[in-house]
Amino acid sequence: MVRLHRRTLLAVGALAAPAIRMQPAHAAEFSYKYANNLPLTHPMNQRAKEAAEAIARETGGRVEIQIFPNNQLGSDTDMLSQVRSGAIEFFTLSGLILSTLVPAASINGVGFAFPNYAAVWRAMDGALGAHVRAQIGKAGLIVMDKIWDNGFRQVTSSSKAITGPEDLRNFKIRVPVSPLWTSLFQAFGSAPTSINFAEVYSALQTRVVDGQENPLAIISTAKLYEVQKFCALSNHMWDGFWMLGNRRAWAALPADAQAVVAKHWNAAAVAERGDVEALNAGLQAELTKQGLTFNTVDPAPFREALKKAGFYTQWRQRYGEEAWGILEQDLGKLT
Repeated sequence: MVRLHRRTLLAVGALAAPAIRMQPAHAAEFSYKYANNLPLTHPMNQRAKEAAEAIARETGGRVEIQIFPNNQLGSDTDMLSQVRSGAIEFFTLSGLILSTLVPAASINGVGFAFPNYAAVWRAMDGALGAHVRAQIGKAGLIVMDKIWDNGFRQVTSSSKAITGPEDLRNFKIRVPVSPLWTSLFQAFGSAPTSINFAEVYSALQTRVVDGQENPLAIISTAKLYEVQKFCALSNHMWDGFWMLGNRRAWAALPADAQAVVAKHWNAAAVAERGDVEALNAGLQAELTKQGLTFNTVDPAPFREALKKAGFYTQWRQRYGEEAWGILEQDLGKLT
């Protein structure tokens, strides 16, 4: 397994990255496309490349997977439609965006719910993840067992440092196309705007919005530091990517090939988790050199503001008692 280094990941230009195509020794029996919204330099694409190579090797070239990074095949919502129709065979998508189709998929993004990575993996590799995967399956999609890491999310701004919930009042912030994100920032009195990731840089550059929120790895690989000045280490949400598959394309694979593909996608997800955690942990110093000013926030006032606004009560009702009960098994009471 290749060890990834921050310097390697950040040195490669990603905006016009070509598709990554594995060349088998002979024509593949199954030639599938895997798409995602992240730059080629992100650990997800590095680990996916390794997985595609291993799948081609272990299936004797029968299964070829071409990788299309960086929204090459469309926006998140476009690609979700394509994986449902079969135009794309595999697609990694944030559960918070998948919630437009599978409402339960966004539950891992409940504001200030996870205190650390240990709590994340306990829940997402345990009962909470199993509950979400069952709901995804009911929506007609294949989903792999292991969720990929996108990291804890931080708030950036071009106008001011965000130190407490009051700084978010009337703040124009980009959020992904997801009701949970919109609801979270509305609870703080912000003015959230849903924009697909492919348009985030230009929206910040042209001041359509004043800020955005993403993990440090994405802030770095997408070069958002070029159009932002401040970064609050808020850890306000944890976000991950489910590896989704088209049901018909999956059913077409023989059982032995399914086992190989699932094994390597899941192994790649686990490896990518370590990469992202290490990358995010070491990026603050590098982003400081790029001009971002950092501050750490106390989560307690933010949680209290969410409680007062009825955020947790609202989402408990929307997810239902079963899902909310599973969420609180490891995390304790949120309402």
